[in-house]
Amino acid sequence: MQPCERLTAKEVQVAALVWQGQTNREISTVIGTTEQVIKNYLRNIFDKLGVWSRLELALYVAGHGGAQWNGPIEFGSEPGPLPVEELRIGA
Repeated sequence: MQPCERLTAKEVQVAALVWQGQTNREISTVIGTTEQVIKNYLRNIFDKLGVWSRLELALYVAGHGGAQWNGPIEFGSEPGPLPVEELRIGA
């Protein structure tokens, strides 16, 4: 079973948006829900993947294919992932 197959489609979308560096507020706007719902998605994602933080989740997604990790789900006009040189961990 692939890592993203453990998650629902919305959870995969949320994880991909976290990997892209979006905040809970930005993700809630993209998905069309509340920040609390995003927090609930994140808690479920963390439990299913065995990660403890947004940073660990982003690293997990990056380590499992990054942009290709989400499979066939289309995100419409959302911004693409940041180039590696633009990622600033701890900045």
